[in-house]
Amino acid sequence: MKLQAILVLLIGLLFITNEIYAQLFYNENPLASTYSIVARDPETGEIGVAVQSHWFSVGSIVSWGEAGVGVVATQSFVNPAFGPDGIELLKTGLTATQVVEKLIESDEGRNVRQLAILDVNGNVKSYTGKNCIPGAGHIVGENYSVQANLMLNDKVWGAMSEAFEKSKGPLAERMLAALFAAEEVGGDIRGKQSACLLVVRGESTGKVWKDRIIDLRVEDHSEPLKELERLLKVHRAYNHMNAGDLAVEHGDMELAMREYSTAEEMFPQNEEMKYWHAVTLANNGMIQEAFPMFRDVFLKNENWKTLTPRLVPIGLLNVSEEELKKILSTKE
Repeated sequence: MKLQAILVLLIGLLFITNEIYAQLFYNENPLASTYSIVARDPETGEIGVAVQSHWFSVGSIVSWGEAGVGVVATQSFVNPAFGPDGIELLKTGLTATQVVEKLIESDEGRNVRQLAILDVNGNVKSYTGKNCIPGAGHIVGENYSVQANLMLNDKVWGAMSEAFEKSKGPLAERMLAALFAAEEVGGDIRGKQSACLLVVRGESTGKVWKDRIIDLRVEDHSEPLKELERLLKVHRAYNHMNAGDLAVEHGDMELAMREYSTAEEMFPQNEEMKYWHAVTLANNGMIQEAFPMFRDVFLKNENWKTLTPRLVPIGLLNVSEEELKKILSTKE
């Protein structure tokens, strides 16, 4: 009887220990179950990762990337270390397959992990643990991988793959198309909350701010993909503004005007774009063309009118005192 009692006690302790371990494991690993894509544009060399989830700030733990190296999507019961560790292992010369195998092999939580890694050459490997919450799966294609878990159904990753392969245009827009396709067939069974889009250069310049071509996040939103799409359009518009500024620096006013006009067409509600466009016109002797633009901006927000005189002493607005008075006196 004593032996039986001891056995029962030991079994009970083992059960309690396992329960405590399981609770600690699941509590310590964020449930960023989600759908994502890692991909490369063979024409530009750009590499990227995009993700959507019913989880706050999904981009901060799922999406990782470094120019000239590769990108990582680590999800399900997330092991965030897979991101930086995966990048560092790629730097040692290991292939994407070798890195995934190494990370998974050393992880006690491998059965509930989902991981995809793509290197700068387009080599890609994806893994879905056997205990990831259904529907869960992945598809590896040429220069990309799509993966999903805790989905409403098992159609999601197939829809993502098809959408990406059929899409045209820049890498960011193609990855976004894959995310929208996932949502259209059901998406995350819990709903939607946050999204992320990261694109880096295929070849590093050594300057992080130049290497991260696109780095957009929607942390908490009722329509994260639509908001991410909007932010991408704003990002593209500001790229045209920057190109316009560069054209001005090189004395190419015709190109500058085209770039500024394109930016404003893409983001017509933006006061600041129109304001600095007007400043550039004035600085290049096109004061008559600048007047109506200053007027439109001042009518929307008088703070721009207050700001304008402050630009003259520091050389950001090169106009005479008379011209400044005319700018400030513009009326509807």
